[in-house]
Amino acid sequence: MKVLISGGAGFVGVWLCRLFKQQYPDWQVTAFDNLRRRGSELNLPVLRDAGVQFLHGDIRNRGDLTDLPGGYDFMVEASAEPSVHAGTGSGSPKYVLDTNLVGTLNCLEFARLRCGGIIFLSTSRVYSISALRNIRLSETATRLVPEQQKQPHGFSSAGISERFPIVGSGFRSFYGTSKLASELFLEEYGANYDYPAVINRCGVIAGAGQFGKTDQGVFTLWVARHMFGGELSYTGFGGKGKQVRDLLHPKDLFELIKRQLPMLDKLRGDVFCIGGGLEGSVSLHEYTQLCRDVTGREIVIGSTPTTADVDVPYYVTDYAKARDAFSWEPAIRPRKIVEDIHSWLTANSRQLRPLFT
Repeated sequence: MKVLISGGAGFVGVWLCRLFKQQYPDWQVTAFDNLRRRGSELNLPVLRDAGVQFLHGDIRNRGDLTDLPGGYDFMVEASAEPSVHAGTGSGSPKYVLDTNLVGTLNCLEFARLRCGGIIFLSTSRVYSISALRNIRLSETATRLVPEQQKQPHGFSSAGISERFPIVGSGFRSFYGTSKLASELFLEEYGANYDYPAVINRCGVIAGAGQFGKTDQGVFTLWVARHMFGGELSYTGFGGKGKQVRDLLHPKDLFELIKRQLPMLDKLRGDVFCIGGGLEGSVSLHEYTQLCRDVTGREIVIGSTPTTADVDVPYYVTDYAKARDAFSWEPAIRPRKIVEDIHSWLTANSRQLRPLFT
């Protein structure tokens, strides 16, 4: 079996490459990446030691893809500009659009001609900001919790499902819109070319190996600042840290993809909401306590009450459709994620400290 993973030197891509090689040593696994994100170059020895072939290239350049040797049994499209803040304010949206939309189109056309199927990693940010903010919430001592009545269609106590409104409810960010457009094109390729394709609409993916920043990868950054020092602040929604996300570990994502592969030939752009679910959800306030417990260190957390235009107070994934289709459930909870991040930072502190301070 030959596997191509675009964004293969990124956080999620490296995890998938290594796990494929660990579980299927005879498979040929190729990572394709432009190494643009700071820290991704540190993953090259990790890939090499795992027996993964690395090829440098950029999905924005169709020629970089067509120059790849041979064909592949399937492709995992894990490349992205992942920041919801990309292109906001006075910034240009060019890179996020070129990567997340033009790059996806290049990958789709390449995959149609030279791969047996494609697994696309999308994002919960395809939902509009206003629709997500219309979820009715109450405040407890440590987090925001959904109220029992008058919630939007597609939302339940289990979280947000594939039925949650996508269009007609307002803007979502350049990041979210580019990923939503990509989802639509995957559906078109699946239908028009009878091409095997699946869309995994992921929530927050977190774990060891992520070079976190304030705008993306904040759950890794939170642990790192507790270890190495530096400023942290609860930002938005009153500055209390009560906004909630569910966390998905890359190992759980890999287990899902493993279960999807035998069924890939029957999927034609099907969409699945993927995340840690209610059991894997955590507020920043609660996550801070986990960091204190695991690291044994406590730092002062600042407060910035003002909410950015692209921020949302609550996102938890209802993964029932994926559970029913693939007999899959996430298993790794937030405390274990903090412990894994802590162990990674401790083992590589000399190399990683400059990236987080």
